[in-house]
Amino acid sequence: MEGELLFVAGLLALFAVGSAAAAVRLGVPALVAFLVLGMLTGSDGPGGVDFDNPDLARSVGTVCLIAIMWEGGLTAQWDSVISAIRPSALLATVGVAITAGLTALAAGPLLGLGLLESLLVGAVVASTDAAAVFATMRTIGVRPRLSGLLESESGLNDPMAIALTIGLISWIQQPAYGFADMALLLVRELGIGLIVGVGLGVVMAYLAPRVFPALSPFGPLASLGLAAVSFGAADLVGGSGFLAVYLVALIMGSASHEAQEELEVFHEGLAFVAQMALFFLLGLLVFPGELGAVLLPGLLIAAMLALVARPIAVALCTLGTGMSLRARAFVSWAGLRGAVPIVLATFVLSDELPASDEIFNAVFFVVLVSATIQGPTLAPLARLLRLSGPYAGGVTRPPGDP
Repeated sequence: MEGELLFVAGLLALFAVGSAAAAVRLGVPALVAFLVLGMLTGSDGPGGVDFDNPDLARSVGTVCLIAIMWEGGLTAQWDSVISAIRPSALLATVGVAITAGLTALAAGPLLGLGLLESLLVGAVVASTDAAAVFATMRTIGVRPRLSGLLESESGLNDPMAIALTIGLISWIQQPAYGFADMALLLVRELGIGLIVGVGLGVVMAYLAPRVFPALSPFGPLASLGLAAVSFGAADLVGGSGFLAVYLVALIMGSASHEAQEELEVFHEGLAFVAQMALFFLLGLLVFPGELGAVLLPGLLIAAMLALVARPIAVALCTLGTGMSLRARAFVSWAGLRGAVPIVLATFVLSDELPASDEIFNAVFFVVLVSATIQGPTLAPLARLLRLSGPYAGGVTRPPGDP
């Protein structure tokens, strides 16, 4: 039995790698290949694997998201992140709330949902995808301050979206739950996560140069353990483990040491595997036969998110920053969706809400549109807006820039 399972798992892994390579050659985002592979492997596809365990999917998604956020914080450029901390913090909090609310305006009538369920759809898709943003910013060459804004936003906005999602699920399930309870949840999650993350991060920034060079070849394992401890320490006292994970990695990554490159390479590969697993999981949980009913609503929600909700949130949260219109347009289009909406969609399935299937299928279309349209067009858009090259536009308008 073990040999059979290993054989099938090995075949799937090899087929996944082959599919990703073929997708890159064809100009299709590699992660879409894993999404399709998951759909083909699922119960509606030729693979016939009947996977219907939202609780397991939620646990797997949480672990994968920790790996993605740890790598994002560890490899972020500290100076670039700090230089854009004000607009990125606003986008990660107020911007997420604005995006969720505006997206809900479309989700409600299109899917026939009530107010709370519509807001839940908005919350699930409100945060940007850390892994996709990190990878894209490193390849298209925009100015460090602009890439720092997008990277720090994508790392910081996940906890806000997660807290909103958890609060709205509680509100739907418990009629006595109200706005005050949800506000308290947000303050507690973000506040405790911030305290734990900064505290552990400062300690590790001091210890990392002294400890990790001496741990080789066990440094990556120690780093994984630290990521788990960071999440657990915040979660155990009622805070956002995801925020703590990102902040510990970000602060620790600012302290350079001999083993830093080794750790970054290891976690970069691990984060890609985690993202691959999440897209495969999304495909596995989707029933293609049910997608036809939400095809048009799903695409319209994706359009509302990308063309209306995100640009308005960016415009409001970057007032007074001196950001040029070109840079704002780029930041608006760079709101890539991926890992976090997938994980949060498993939260909805796991809690068995009445509209869970409609919400999950709508999330599928949002992620698909973002992966196939927004991601591949970012580099051409950066060139069109003159935000790549020796001067990359950045956040602040240079002298004479219209």
